[in-house]
Amino acid sequence: MPGKNRVGGSGASAFYDEIYSIRGEQHPAEMDELSAALQRLKLTWTDSASDSVESCLDCLLKALARNNTEASMKIQEMAVLPLFPSLLNPQSSCTPKVANVIAEVAKNEFMRNACVDAGLIAPLIQLLSSTDQEVLLQTGRALGNICYDSHEGRSAVDLAGGAQIVAEHIKSLSQNTEPENQKLLTVFVGMLMNCSNDNDSLQAQLINMGVIPTLVKLLGIHSHNSSLTEMCLIAFGNLAELESSKEQFASTSIAEELVRLFQTQTEHEKKEMIFEVLAPLAENDVIKLQLVEAGLVECLLDVVAQTVDGEREEDISQLKTASDLMVLLLLGDESMQKLFEGGRGSVFQRVLSWIPSHNHQLQLAGALAIANFARNDGNCIHMVDTGIVQKLLELLDRHVEEGNVTVQHAALSALRNLAIPVVNKSKMLSAGVADVVLKFLQSEMPPVQFKLLGTLRMLIDTQAEAADQLGTNGKLVERLVEWCEAKDHAGVMGESNRLLSALIRHSKSKEVVRTVIQGGGVKHLVTMATSEHMIMQNEALVALGLIAALDLAAAEKDFVTASLVSVLHKLLSDERSAPEIKYNSMILICALMGSGETRR
Repeated sequence: MPGKNRVGGSGASAFYDEIYSIRGEQHPAEMDELSAALQRLKLTWTDSASDSVESCLDCLLKALARNNTEASMKIQEMAVLPLFPSLLNPQSSCTPKVANVIAEVAKNEFMRNACVDAGLIAPLIQLLSSTDQEVLLQTGRALGNICYDSHEGRSAVDLAGGAQIVAEHIKSLSQNTEPENQKLLTVFVGMLMNCSNDNDSLQAQLINMGVIPTLVKLLGIHSHNSSLTEMCLIAFGNLAELESSKEQFASTSIAEELVRLFQTQTEHEKKEMIFEVLAPLAENDVIKLQLVEAGLVECLLDVVAQTVDGEREEDISQLKTASDLMVLLLLGDESMQKLFEGGRGSVFQRVLSWIPSHNHQLQLAGALAIANFARNDGNCIHMVDTGIVQKLLELLDRHVEEGNVTVQHAALSALRNLAIPVVNKSKMLSAGVADVVLKFLQSEMPPVQFKLLGTLRMLIDTQAEAADQLGTNGKLVERLVEWCEAKDHAGVMGESNRLLSALIRHSKSKEVVRTVIQGGGVKHLVTMATSEHMIMQNEALVALGLIAALDLAAAEKDFVTASLVSVLHKLLSDERSAPEIKYNSMILICALMGSGETRR
């Protein structure tokens, strides 16, 4: 997982949770040698400059290299760690080896708190002021490993100000491309991430210190260094989760650097790392546009083309990630319009080709992309005129029987958006959209139900004939009444009420009114009039007014049972009611005066 990094030996790094396997048990003689070295260290530690101390440290490092866990347990058992603060002397030639031993033992989870308890953090932080590169390297490793997945380690380093010191080091060293310097930078970036992981406050401080522009520069200057770029990517993945980081990322060349890096990658794991950074960054609209302009879309389309027929797990994973990211880029208004290019854009055309694909992931992404392109009237009108509706209907037809729910939901979302412009409604009705949508009436999946209802409501808006046909469809009305009681799914319940009202309002048909009355829909419209949303109140009152005007005799018992008069009285006496609510309530009361039942 990003953010869980252990700084490995000699500056190598890994972003996964490393397991240090036992390479074979220590030979009894070797264990005796280690015990003897530890005993000598306890006797000679006061003279850190002595050859004896150095030879003891060499013996420890040798034992740790053979079997890290076993050697660390022995070191803990013989209580040697509390001696180390005194050995971490900036003037001593042994200091790098002492820090190296600490870095090695801290690879073990059980040793990290022990390092904190032994008082190692303060002297290690002091060593960050050293000018000796080897001291800095081993100190960075030691602190990074102590902080790895350790709340106590992170807290201790945070309190000592270690992360801020390292952030300044990274800034000052960023331009130096010497191999030894790159190794040090890798360790420092890894330490910084381990120290700040799961610490939003410290991450916010680092952002305020300008660590993001520094890391972006690192990525550009050292892009050929695999270990360092990996550490930078992990850092970006952590920091990008913070909302406060997005603005700072947007002011850098992060989009260009990530796209350039992506274009040179062949390994699945490295591409996945870049994807993990791109996803949170692409939630920002400014960065969306920057990524589009940097050529990310072309990269994503290439990934799709290369993996669409793949059966390996990594192909399936990359296909999903790339197509999902493509859809995310289309959520930005500017980035979406740039890719649409008046409906002539090559990207738009490629995405269209996904809809008839045999691959469910591409079908889903294609339908979601169309839904995102269909966010303004001009785009919607163009797409309907160029035959996209038929492609979506064919896709839905393939998913009627035990189909893919996410594809159903996405295709219905696209149709709903396309149906918003008035000029599109009659064209879509003529294309048979309502008939295909009704095939999903028996769906038990709330997301599909919700989009189905929204699509039908958009289609019949101002379309009297369609409203009449659907409003006299007994099965549809029966299902709407059923969904009006779906209290576990507020969206479905609300859309069912609104569609029930819309069928009456747009048809103004006595037959529709009678179908709704017979189906038991009146009580739901009365309840809808008490909604907290004014638009729903108003739609309900207009529909109830039409019921009263067109077939009061058939509806009066339902009006009485649902306490309509009491509801109207509350609306009129409530000073928060909008003028149009009071106006429509008065019209309805006037209509009800013709009923003996409601007058009483």
